[in-house]
Amino acid sequence: MNTTISNKKLKASIKHAGAELFSLIDNQNIEYMWNGNPDYWPKHSPVLFPIVGSLKNETYTFNQKDYHLPRHGFARDMEFQLIEKTTSSAVFSLIYNEETLIKYPFKFELQIVYSLEENKLNIAYKIINKEEKKLPFSIGAHPAFALPGDFSNYSIQFEKQEKLEYHLLEDGLISNTTEILAASNNIVPLNYKLFEKDALIFKTIKSNSLTIYENTKPYLKVDFENFPNLGIWTKENAPFICIEPWYGYSDTTEKYGDLLKKEGILILEANQTFETSFDIEIL
Repeated sequence: MNTTISNKKLKASIKHAGAELFSLIDNQNIEYMWNGNPDYWPKHSPVLFPIVGSLKNETYTFNQKDYHLPRHGFARDMEFQLIEKTTSSAVFSLIYNEETLIKYPFKFELQIVYSLEENKLNIAYKIINKEEKKLPFSIGAHPAFALPGDFSNYSIQFEKQEKLEYHLLEDGLISNTTEILAASNNIVPLNYKLFEKDALIFKTIKSNSLTIYENTKPYLKVDFENFPNLGIWTKENAPFICIEPWYGYSDTTEKYGDLLKKEGILILEANQTFETSFDIEIL
């Protein structure tokens, strides 16, 4: 099943499977989301929960017991329920069950709220701890934006002047190797060589937004003020770019361990709620 929301400027369509945004079209009928061609990458904009990235050996410990989670967790592969709908907004919910408790022994509800306002789509996440113990988690977005022109015609502009230090991945895990992304006036031209070793992982970043340009024309802006970490990714020759606001990231290459002590993990106290959001703005 799919749900569509709209206003005078935008129309967004979301799959109930994974509560995944798969289309964002403006009133000129321009599509901004990647079409999911499996020759490159079969997804569009999956949610990453309850982990972001990979665990070493796909394993973590909790209360001295080993548990196993796949890359980016399980929420993206589960069916969400549509619990609220207006013309321009929709709320989806995923609640723990016997299957999730085997992999992740915590009682949670994850809500994803899509809402349109003018030329922006806001995507909000609400994580509710439904029991009397701490709930460790990460949450992240993975939207892939269609780049219909030549990839080298596009660039990304960081909001702030800063040292753009990123970590490289090794077999999906954070390595100790870092590099500096070369920018001129905060602008980085896109080329596939940047992603030869997988995604660029920014553990810390001062910028609160990135703007994609096609040549000198602003195309799209992602505002992630409420997220501390960021991933940027594409595949060789693929006509899309992923701008990924995150809370959390992969394990390091060195070891796995206690989920409560994992680098970048958030801890939600008993019966508490965590909320965050980001915007996709069509320019």
